Amino acid sequence: MADSSRRSLYSCRVSALEVTPESGIRVRGVPAARATRIYAVANQKGGVGKTTTAVNVSACLAEAGERVLLIDLDPQANATSGLGMRANGVSTHDLLDGAPLRTLAKPSTVENLDVVMAKSDLAAAAVELAQRAGGERYLADALDGAVDQYSYVLLDCPPSFGPLTVNALAAATRAIVPVQAEYYALEGLSQLLGTINLVKAQLNPELAVAGILLTMADGRTRLSAEVEAELRRHFGSLVFTTAIPRSVRLAEAPSHGVPAIAYDRRSAGAEAYWKVAMELVERS
Repeated sequence: MADSSRRSLYSCRVSALEVTPESGIRVRGVPAARATRIYAVANQKGGVGKTTTAVNVSACLAEAGERVLLIDLDPQANATSGLGMRANGVSTHDLLDGAPLRTLAKPSTVENLDVVMAKSDLAAAAVELAQRAGGERYLADALDGAVDQYSYVLLDCPPSFGPLTVNALAAATRAIVPVQAEYYALEGLSQLLGTINLVKAQLNPELAVAGILLTMADGRTRLSAEVEAELRRHFGSLVFTTAIPRSVRLAEAPSHGVPAIAYDRRSAGAEAYWKVAMELVERS
């Protein structure tokens, strides 16, 4: 299927979908107007695939014809570099310091995907937010009324429960929780869900969990299968149907400054993120 045909199919909101290796994603549905959905991709544990998820889900939604904004909230700026970009001037720090979003969102090489880039000075912003009155709501205030042109906004959070993650959860309508297929990741999950409930109660009553996404799954190992079974037993339909496999292509793509669908769209990782992105549309 040609890329232009694929995009025209994706541009509608889906009511059903089918994914096959031969033809990519086939979508059936009718258009439907929806308010902007803001997703915080969050987990206090590092190395669970937060940035990989934020970049690839954003890219898949954008290629599907949606207008998408990715905001890099991690001082390591991996989402920024993973899209082949670099914040030489303004950055997410400026957004949290009151600069208008329209002056900060820059187009990426992926059509329909804009990015607010991060750089190392964002670490200083985390300290400043902790010292400001009402510092938990700065991002929410910055995005309020400024993201109407986007269908989806994804917030790539740092690996901590610090002020930047709290700001993301206070601004989001939904949280996506990547969980690595190992038992240590499971141990931190209840803590994360507790934090989300706390933010919901005190700062953001609209916040809910969009889904728990199993990442780095290895179907060849018993451990991976046991972790997945445990997740599904405890959390049921809250766990995404699709699990993201361990994939060399997913690991290589950031070094080339492109998402997996641009690096190798036929790879197992790219196919998995297509399914997750379309499942996210179904859940929204």
